[in-house]
Amino acid sequence: MNHPPYSSIELPSTPLLSAATTTGSSSSDPDESPVTSNRFFHYNIPKTPSCSSYRSLSVLTGHDGSVSCLAICGEFVLSASHGKDIIVWQQPDLRQFTKFGQGDGSVKAVVTVGNKVFTAHQDSRIRVWKVSRSSENIFKLVNTLPTTKDYLGKFMKQSNYVQTRRHHKRLWIEHADSISCLSVSNGLIYSGSWDKTLKVWRISDLKCLESIKAHDDAINSLIASNGIVYSASADGKIKVWGRSGNEPESSHSLKGILEGHKDVSMNSVVVSDDGSVVYGGGSDGYVMGWLGSKDLDSWKFVCEVKAHKMAILCMCIRGEILCSGSTDQSICIWKREVNGLTKIGVVKGHGGPVKCLQASPNSVGGGFLLYSGSLDKSIRVWWVPHYYDEANTGDSDHEGQSTRMIKSV
Repeated sequence: MNHPPYSSIELPSTPLLSAATTTGSSSSDPDESPVTSNRFFHYNIPKTPSCSSYRSLSVLTGHDGSVSCLAICGEFVLSASHGKDIIVWQQPDLRQFTKFGQGDGSVKAVVTVGNKVFTAHQDSRIRVWKVSRSSENIFKLVNTLPTTKDYLGKFMKQSNYVQTRRHHKRLWIEHADSISCLSVSNGLIYSGSWDKTLKVWRISDLKCLESIKAHDDAINSLIASNGIVYSASADGKIKVWGRSGNEPESSHSLKGILEGHKDVSMNSVVVSDDGSVVYGGGSDGYVMGWLGSKDLDSWKFVCEVKAHKMAILCMCIRGEILCSGSTDQSICIWKREVNGLTKIGVVKGHGGPVKCLQASPNSVGGGFLLYSGSLDKSIRVWWVPHYYDEANTGDSDHEGQSTRMIKSV
């Protein structure tokens, strides 16, 4: 097979876990100081995209269990697994930088804020890790949510307890089941759980501010954007939550309910950069989209696409491109249109279901890097080109949509 010529792209690395800082203040603490590297790395990118030219740039292995979640922040890619381990990969050469977190329960979600990493676990706890340049353990455990201070301030009062199961009570600040997802926005961390609740935590003091009985079944996915939170659940609904006031302590209230297919779990939710369009991925393989009004008081159903043969497990958005990962081991690349989605690529290479996706915010050679984690215990890195005129390129699938096959080697 003849491949098109490749061009070499140089990518400078970026500061250590500093891209998502929640405050603008600096600190003299050596643990708070980001470290900048001046290393460069060469990616071989095809100069002329064609249906046979795309391939995975790298395959990362080293996890003890299935890869469950990914996060990108500055110089690092973080991946976590059901084997309880978290690996930090240093860009751009993607070497393993460190490994931590073993023995703390299967990891379900990971987010980064400044120089801290928040991980959600199957044991219903959120753990906080801090980057340290002055100790041998680069990422050290510094707290667990709910914190001891928060717990001690509430455990004496009976009114702070809620019924979780028959004959079982817990403090309202505690999750009663596995925490499946985390999202960060405006100084807050949101956690969704199989216990059907959505909890709101303040990053500055790690205090739990709210616990919302959000759904009738497990919450599978969360995304916070422009002060609005979207939760996707096994009850087949995506719910939209917003602050009821402008004060920092204002509670969240329900702003909308987006109905999926009957008796079909909503496994993933993403939202466009401007917050106007919400997409949900279901266990029946469909991607559904809704367009919200300016004040989010009404929603219009705009698309319904059979994206995969099996359940969709994850999605991510990068500008006008939407990517979906599935139990069928494939990743579909979609161009977002005004009233729908057009398929422009299919990525194949994983040997197991695709559990998580992350798109790099940086452009690389007329495209971007896509990271995928799978139940085959590996992470793959793909280069996805930007598409301009898809009507006259690529092959046609059985649905008559424009498509390109992106293959691994």
